[in-house]
Amino acid sequence: MAEKRNIFLIGPMGAGKSTIGRQIAQQLGMEFFDSDQEIEKRTGADIAWIFDLEGEDGFRAREEKVINELTEKQGVVLATGGGSVLSKETRNRLSARGIVVYLETTIEKQMARTQKDKRRPLLQGGNTPRELYEELAGEREPLYEEIADITIKTDEQSAKGVANYIIEKIEQI
Repeated sequence: MAEKRNIFLIGPMGAGKSTIGRQIAQQLGMEFFDSDQEIEKRTGADIAWIFDLEGEDGFRAREEKVINELTEKQGVVLATGGGSVLSKETRNRLSARGIVVYLETTIEKQMARTQKDKRRPLLQGGNTPRELYEELAGEREPLYEEIADITIKTDEQSAKGVANYIIEKIEQI
């Protein structure tokens, strides 16, 4: 790749955005960012605490600001939060500033990958994880599909295999 284009990973929690993003960045010699980790670093608080204190709206406002700043950089791989696509501004920025890769996964895989994770505030609500994932999928999948340049299912492949596929696809664009 002569020019290093930004690569933005979108998809639901448990799709592998951070793991796969790190692989891609390492293989291409690019800088990796995770929007959730960046928010935690800047606030000095974890996501769950921000949700508790500011609610989802407060968190989403922080997320939109951080993603705006990170997408202005050049040659980065960015793993976004699963709900970041709820913001039209964020969707527009992702589309305009890089290649958007939608990491698709089944609800079963999401449940298996996140069942022991206590750091995900949306999983702490009253719904069962399955109900929550189904509700989120109904709301977010059309938004992921709307802005994706590349879509790949992550269920049956290793992170390295998915990263290699994405790099191959990007080089064809």
